[in-house]
Amino acid sequence: MASSLKNHKTAAAAAAATAGAAGAGKGNFGWLAHVKYEHLVAGISGGVTSTLLLHPLDLIKIRFAVNDGRTASVPQYRGLTSAFMTIFRQEGFRGLYKGVTPNMWGSGSAWGFYFMFYNTIKTWIQDGNTAQPLGPTLHMLAAAEAGVLTLAMTNPIWVVKTRLCLQCNERAGSSTGYAGMVDGLTKIYRTEGIRGLYRGFVPGMFGVSHGALQFMTYEEMKNKYNQHRKRPIDAKLTTSEYLTFAAVSKLIAAAGTYPYQVIRARLQDQNHSYKGTWDCVKLTWRFESWRGFYKGLGPNLTRVIPATMVTFVTYEKVSHYLLERSKARSITH
Repeated sequence: MASSLKNHKTAAAAAAATAGAAGAGKGNFGWLAHVKYEHLVAGISGGVTSTLLLHPLDLIKIRFAVNDGRTASVPQYRGLTSAFMTIFRQEGFRGLYKGVTPNMWGSGSAWGFYFMFYNTIKTWIQDGNTAQPLGPTLHMLAAAEAGVLTLAMTNPIWVVKTRLCLQCNERAGSSTGYAGMVDGLTKIYRTEGIRGLYRGFVPGMFGVSHGALQFMTYEEMKNKYNQHRKRPIDAKLTTSEYLTFAAVSKLIAAAGTYPYQVIRARLQDQNHSYKGTWDCVKLTWRFESWRGFYKGLGPNLTRVIPATMVTFVTYEKVSHYLLERSKARSITH
């Protein structure tokens, strides 16, 4: 019976996708009906809130990730507390928030676009029926497609953010330093061209699997939980339930896909010179073994789990509020 139910759900989802594709193929852009600005606004709200609260941990994670033990210009830290105190002592409170502007732009826009693209694709596959279960495969597919679209739009912001986080005081005022996000984007484009703005894009594409795994786990846990309680799968949950599902899904995704973030950060760092992604992988393995691919994992988990919890809870609350408000407004009109 379980197998029959699974086959029925898969067939229903496939039929919905086919119907949606047929509508789009006729030139009426039916998928546009599923685009809702509420998801964009809610995603931006979640991304910006978590960034403002936890940016110092992100900065420390990046500095750990690029520390290969061979580059003298890269700061050396003994641990998370040591890094925090050293940065605060040498660079002040502002030093802990270097790169926060592009991080807010990047995190806000990335989460906003990701949630909007993901919900648009998911609702399109469901043919507008948000109570229709998709299953793990289609959840991962929708999340992967949303991830690729989001990365293509936000990669230049992440390059500038990484370089600002790695910029020490002695380089900030130099000709190779960056005064801020706009200055960083301008200088990178002028000196390195489009290729410079898209450094780390290839490992970033591997990172799409991170988001796909996280969203698939998050959605499946929510769905199974609501089904267990005999409620619609899109029923609203409590804050503690959202926090729990967000934390577990992020922990699973982060543990499984962290190495790509190390490679990406090193490719984007102006202090390192690699011929490409594979060269970076080979050199990291040769000099640092498998441990090199997990540098900064501790600070990363310390940051990303609470950040994801804040982001997802803010998103869920804001999106529910905006969608209910929009629904009520459409009824009154």
